Parts: sequence; structure tokens; C-alpha cells
Amino acid sequence: MSSSEQSGGAAPPARRDSNRKAVALALAAAVGGFLFGFDSSVINGAVSAIQGQFELTSFIIGFVVAVALLGSAVGAWFAGTLADRIGRTRVMLVSAILFLASAVGSAFAFTPWDLTFWRVVGGVAIGIASVIAPAYIAEISPSKIRGRLASFQQLAITLGIFAALLSDAFFAGAADGGASGTFAGLETWRWMLLAEAVPAVVFGILALLIPESPRYLVAKGQTQKAVAVFRDSLHARNADALVQAVRKSLQREDEPSMRDLRGPRLGLQPIVWTGIILSVLQQFVGINVIFYYSTTLWQSVGFDESDSFTISVFTAVLNVLVTFVAVAFVDKVGRRKLLMAGSAGMVLGLGAVTLAFTQAAVVPGQDDVSLPTGWGPVALVGANLFVIAFGASWGPVVWVLLGEMFPNRIRAAALAVAAAAQWIANFVVTVTFPVLSQDVSLWATYLIYTVFAALSFLFVKTKVVETNGVELEDMGTDKQSAPARVGT
Repeated sequence: MSSSEQSGGAAPPARRDSNRKAVALALAAAVGGFLFGFDSSVINGAVSAIQGQFELTSFIIGFVVAVALLGSAVGAWFAGTLADRIGRTRVMLVSAILFLASAVGSAFAFTPWDLTFWRVVGGVAIGIASVIAPAYIAEISPSKIRGRLASFQQLAITLGIFAALLSDAFFAGAADGGASGTFAGLETWRWMLLAEAVPAVVFGILALLIPESPRYLVAKGQTQKAVAVFRDSLHARNADALVQAVRKSLQREDEPSMRDLRGPRLGLQPIVWTGIILSVLQQFVGINVIFYYSTTLWQSVGFDESDSFTISVFTAVLNVLVTFVAVAFVDKVGRRKLLMAGSAGMVLGLGAVTLAFTQAAVVPGQDDVSLPTGWGPVALVGANLFVIAFGASWGPVVWVLLGEMFPNRIRAAALAVAAAAQWIANFVVTVTFPVLSQDVSLWATYLIYTVFAALSFLFVKTKVVETNGVELEDMGTDKQSAPARVGT
């Protein structure tokens, strides 16, 4: 450790150069996260227009929207194996091409069935991006700022959601007849879906320009190229020593595969189960359905229905802003403390929503829910507290952990399995919410999510090992309890 670091002074020029380059590469990789958020959200503004044009039932249009989640699970499952075979940056390029194909194909769909196909293609691209971006960012980041850089993935996702919302609003406002009208001779909803082509092309170009992960290069025996990336692209002061450390952690005689994940606990290694459960809990707290009744919540506290777009924009902005909390603190307070604090906040927020909906009454002759005076604000505050708690912790930090918690030799494959589990959990929550909320009750549905939020606290406290400041080469070893400070 240098004297400037010991005294808390400015980092040496070499360290600053290394950090700047790592930030630039992390931002480039995070464009995949931007597309992840954009693709998953852009369909929302087009749903009603698509349903009307193709005369679809509610079940069919719901399937068209949700089927992308199954595609995401497939993409995530195969992304790890593909990344170990052809490299991280080439898999990014594959993802960019699939995003582009999905944008163009969906925009010019002529039946609901080919639209469904292109939605699946987009879902596969999302699944790939959800695996490859965190893995690449973790593998090119100095340990001291790795959490901060890995948080860029979630920040990019929230920005992608926000950009999709604004894009939809722009085309709806510029068109004659809103989303169901036309713009420049083409149906507006088609423009909404086609807009994704722009960031897809940008992502593809960036994938061609950024260097390959040095840890992948070492795994493939290309040590000189790995040294060059560490030295020239990341400005590491000890490139040769880093390559030797990576090589030692990767020692093996066979090619990496899913077989590496096998272990004594129900067929998998304990660390793989930890990643899977983290992924599932991230979805089972209900983040993707908490706002299914958001319009009712806003109206119950006096908002007019026409203000719903403004409130949606506010929520999207809030989601972006709170992600900066994780970016700022994930490397200072650690992953475990941030997750546990987020779990506590989610329990409070979801608990408030649950309590409020125990007082709800269905409006006669309608499906709308009415909250008595005083309970509307409770539900509204609870919902926003939940978004803040999730966005500042479980949203970004789970992706940070998934990108770094696994040993080098199984990272891509284990991350792929965990991400696939996350998408399957997302699908399960999405398709069960209407049944639970309508056939059981809203308060019981939110109570289930509250219970999972409480379980998330206990799981992190008892099963998750801190990774803050630990070199990737030391993950899963005795050194993880005493973080190395070599850094790149």
C-alpha cells in the first residue's frame, strides 16, 4: 500500500488511470443493461394498440407480453456456456444483434404469432445481457471499486426503463391518435418498438471496440493478450502478477462446462444455490407487480387518472435516483449490510401496503378497489418506500454479487444458472399475481411478498458471505474472509 493510500490522500496516477479506464469499459458493457430495461418496458406503451389491431383477448395479449420472460430464462441459461467458449465481447455482439432483430421484427410484425416470436428473441437477448454485462464488469474492475462499477448494470436498467417510457410518450404525443394512430405513415406502436434499434446498434459497435476480458483470455491460454489488456487497457501496475494469480485460480485440464457446478447439495455446489436463492428472492418480493394497482393507489389519494403518466415518470425517475445510493455505498458499507438494510425497508413498505389493503373495498359493479380516507396515503407511502428500499439495495446489489461471488472457473456458468432462475421466478410472479389478487385478495398477495422480504433479510444474514474488497481470484477461498488488496 502506498503512503498516499495510507494517509487517505489522492490515489497515484496509475491507479487513477486504471479506475478511469475500468469506468469507461463498465459503462460500455452496461449498455446491455440499458437495452435490458428498454426492451422489457417499451412494450407497455404499445399493448393497447397491439391488442386492438390484432383483436386479441386479454389472455393472449398477456401471453405476448410475458413470453419474453421465458426467452430471457433461455438466453440466461446458455449465455454462460457461450461466454466461456467464444468470449465475453463476442457474446455481447450476439446479444446486440438479437436486440436489433427483435426491434425490427416486432415493429413490422403482421400477426400476433410472429410478434410473439420476436418478443421471445428479444427476451433471449435480455437474458444474455443479464449474464454477460455483470460478468464482464466484474472481470475488468479493480476490487476497491468493483461494487460501484457493477452497480452500473442496474443503473443502466433503470435508465433504459425511463428512456422507453419517454420514447413511448414522444411517439404517442407526436402521432395522430396516440399509440393507436399513425406517425409518418406507420402505426405509432410500431415506431415505439422500432426505437430499440438505435441503442442496439450502439451496443453492437461498443462490443466490437472494447477489449476482451483478461480473465477469459487467461482461461484460453492467451496470457500475452491478457497481460496486454491489464497493462494497456486497464493500466494495471502489476499485470504479470495478476495474470499469474488468474492462471492459478483457473488451473484445470478440461474445458469449463455446466458440470463444474455439480456439488453435494441437491446436485449443486452451495455457492451456486446461494446465487439461485438470491435471484429468486429478488423477484419474489414482488417488485414487478407492486404497481399493478398503482392507478388505484394514486386515485385513492386524490390524483386524476390523466395524471397517471406523470406519476409513472416520477416513479421511473425515483427508481433511477435511488440506484445512486447503491453506487455510492456498496463499496463503503459492503454488500451484506446494504442488502439487509434494503430488506428491512422492503418489509416496512410492503407491510404498510398490506395493512392498507386489509381495509380495501371493491367498488360495486367494478373491479376497482377503494381505500377509506386515510388509508390511501398509507398505501402510497408504503409503495414508494418499497421502491426506494429495493432500488437502493436488492435491485443493484444482487447483480453486483452475481457478477463477483463465484470462483473464476465457474463464474459464467453459475451466473447463467442464477440469472435463468431469476427470469423463471419473474415469470412465476407475473402470471400468479392476477390469480392471487383476484381469487384470494390483494392484502394476502402483498403479505406473501412481505414474508419473502423478511426471508431475504434472514437469508443474507445467515448465508451470504461478504465480497467487498475481495479479489476475484480469492472468491471461495480462505482469503475471502481477509480481503486481498492487490487490485488492478
